[in-house]
Amino acid sequence: MALYRLLDVLPIFSGDDRITRLFTLVPGSDFGTDALSTIEALGGRTVPWSEACDRTHDLVVAASPKGDLKLLRGPHVLLPHGAGFNKTIPGEGSADSASGLDPEYLRTAHGHAPTALHALAHPDQVARLAATNPGAARRAKVIGDLTLERVLASTSLRDRYRAELGTGARKLLVLASTWGPESLIRRHPGLPARLAAQLPYDEYQLALVVHPNERSLLGTYELTERLAPALDAGMILPDPYEEWASVLIAADALVTDHGSAALYYCAAQDRPVVSVHQGGELIPGSPMHVLLDRVPRLGRAEDLADALRAYCPGPGRAAAQAAFAPHGVAAGLLRTEVYALLGLAPPAHGVPPRLLPSPAPAVRVPTAFDVHADTTAAGVRITRHPAGTGPPGHHLAVEHGAADERLARSAGLLYRRPLPASAAPVDLAWTAGGWTRHALSAYPGCRSAAALLPSGGLPSGTGLLRVRGHERTYTVQVEPRSEGDRIVRIDPALALSAAHARLVSPRPAPDSRTVLNCLIGERTFRIILRPATDTEARQVI
Repeated sequence: MALYRLLDVLPIFSGDDRITRLFTLVPGSDFGTDALSTIEALGGRTVPWSEACDRTHDLVVAASPKGDLKLLRGPHVLLPHGAGFNKTIPGEGSADSASGLDPEYLRTAHGHAPTALHALAHPDQVARLAATNPGAARRAKVIGDLTLERVLASTSLRDRYRAELGTGARKLLVLASTWGPESLIRRHPGLPARLAAQLPYDEYQLALVVHPNERSLLGTYELTERLAPALDAGMILPDPYEEWASVLIAADALVTDHGSAALYYCAAQDRPVVSVHQGGELIPGSPMHVLLDRVPRLGRAEDLADALRAYCPGPGRAAAQAAFAPHGVAAGLLRTEVYALLGLAPPAHGVPPRLLPSPAPAVRVPTAFDVHADTTAAGVRITRHPAGTGPPGHHLAVEHGAADERLARSAGLLYRRPLPASAAPVDLAWTAGGWTRHALSAYPGCRSAAALLPSGGLPSGTGLLRVRGHERTYTVQVEPRSEGDRIVRIDPALALSAAHARLVSPRPAPDSRTVLNCLIGERTFRIILRPATDTEARQVI
């Protein structure tokens, strides 16, 4: 959506009380409703199109040449609303022309109000413009990309973004979809759900970045309903303004169509990129063509791991260099140009890029898992998938009080996390030993019940486990893993599943402290399994 590009640019006027920012919507847009609601949510002031056309403006800033922009009086500044001018839209404008550089739109929109400045991000874009519209090219200048400046300035916030997303030590895989009939979400609508079902929950986190035009066409409600299986399995759907870029910075790998979001990802980091593009909108020789021609293709969701391994560093950087130049000066260059058009001296204060905010998408955290437990010489390998997304495993592990009651009654392992502190004047709470005994009585199909213990006075990641038919209750404690100067911790529910698998196996139950190795992906965690003490059994949960 062109509006979001304008919002990234307008801070060049910040702090200047001589400037008043007004918004108007060019008639004919399919995405006008969402644009107006976004402006309203930001507290911006909108002017009806008819009123805007009746005025003379000191500056008209647009991020698309389409529509009757010639009716707006005043010097025009045209900005790109994507990166790289990579595709042509069939049935729109001149045949085979890059959307955003189409001479038909540039002539129609500005034939009576010539563009005073056509701001571009790379010298090659000026050359491409000159090849089809020499007059427009004479008013073009290489400014850079202000959205890219925000992305690059925010790369040091990667750990913060991953913490906000709950990524942890998992790999964050982002799917990026542009809009239109050749987009990922149109060509491969089932891919998010297939990947959410296939990827181990404790090794991968999945996110889907959807172009704002596609979100606007469908509506957020319709989109989330279509994506419900993947969202229920924990997939992230970031907001189309700002949040998408924070998620790209946080990402470990990208699956993309021909949308330009991939170029911002590549400019920020050289991490794996995999293509699912199949259509004909992509312009040969464009930056996205440079990228997609040199990265692995994903044919089936099942082949993802092989495709990621096949990526070789280099093509991402090359594509970003073909789309963006220079870096770090865009705001200053654009500010100088537009203030010259206004006939004003720029304010003395600088305009550093505004850092991208921490993402805060609504995430549906699964509370029931099909747990695959494989005992090997190295230990117990635990792989969890959200319940119902794939074949049943060794047992169904369900969080009591958070999951569907029908799932709780089918659980092999039913566990409970500590409740928040109560504000009741007269409180009533379970002990860990009492709740596990109650759970096995109330849920006769359940094989084991466990209570995660509050950390006060105990090591974090400690739980009390009771197995039906066993005389003892057990304390399960998982130790953190050191990786250089970093510490990796796992959800203690994983340790409960590993202990459950050990205790329900034909092997004799341990009668003293036992060390159990729990394998999660490529990592191994030590689990201490021992008979529980009376003090631990009396812990309030």
